[in-house]
Amino acid sequence: MPDHAAIDRLDFSLINLLIQHKTTYRYRQPVSLGPHRLMLRPRESRDLRLLSIDVTVTPAATLTWAQDVLGNAVATATFQTMGDTLVIDSVAALELAATAWPVFDMAASAIFYPFRYSDDEWFDLGALTVRQYPDPERRLQFWAQSFVRGNPTDTLALLKDLSAGVSSSVSYMTREDEGTQSPVETLIRGTGSCRDFAVLLVEAARGLGFGGRIVSGYLYNPAQKLLGSKDAGATHAWVEIYLPGAGWITFDPTNRGVGGFNLIPVAVARDIRQAMPVVGSFVGPAGAFAGMSVDVQVTS
Repeated sequence: MPDHAAIDRLDFSLINLLIQHKTTYRYRQPVSLGPHRLMLRPRESRDLRLLSIDVTVTPAATLTWAQDVLGNAVATATFQTMGDTLVIDSVAALELAATAWPVFDMAASAIFYPFRYSDDEWFDLGALTVRQYPDPERRLQFWAQSFVRGNPTDTLALLKDLSAGVSSSVSYMTREDEGTQSPVETLIRGTGSCRDFAVLLVEAARGLGFGGRIVSGYLYNPAQKLLGSKDAGATHAWVEIYLPGAGWITFDPTNRGVGGFNLIPVAVARDIRQAMPVVGSFVGPAGAFAGMSVDVQVTS
């Protein structure tokens, strides 16, 4: 009989990681801080074990934790005092065990595209199969359809080609400004950030009939060879697409990656706006906001 424990040790690489994520907001004078929603706690799974997390907020805030409709851990920070600086500092320690070359055990019914989800799967996927952005000239639809090489065609090969096609069609560009480009805008401009790449891929996959969701989290990049990070780690966005039998499969269109070997998920969402790490408000005079900075370090 095979030693399954030994097989697991061969197939998986266990990495201990420390993630330090510090967000700083600066104001020109003290302002009243409204509630802030924080999505900073990594999602535990078979591949990820969270050892500890410590979230510190200055000025002092009351933190209440809950899970949203997709099972993401969400903290709400409420404030009693005013301040001219808001600092949200998260430190998480975790174990990441994922294979660099995953093999997906897909159901026979889904090996070739097009295929049909079961009635239960289709019902449960719901809005995750529905495109979120208009495509009046069908530019995105024609672009996605160009990767369908035949009828039928290999499903996993199609999705790999589609993911790689994002970085072939669009040049990566770091964008510090908030918000995300629409998929059509990204195709027209020919440039985008990791979140633009993720939105383009998930919308194209949905247009082909797949269920997909956006993932936000962290990229572990010790060799500093991957896009999306200037150092050993950074915040990142990618996509998961659901295939019967295999479940949710990770695609990183920015780096043409398949599987979560170097990715630490924090939140999954229908729309990327639902997975932002920090969302909040303040009350103060016009022009009070002076700027913000984000510092992320992912180290082993």
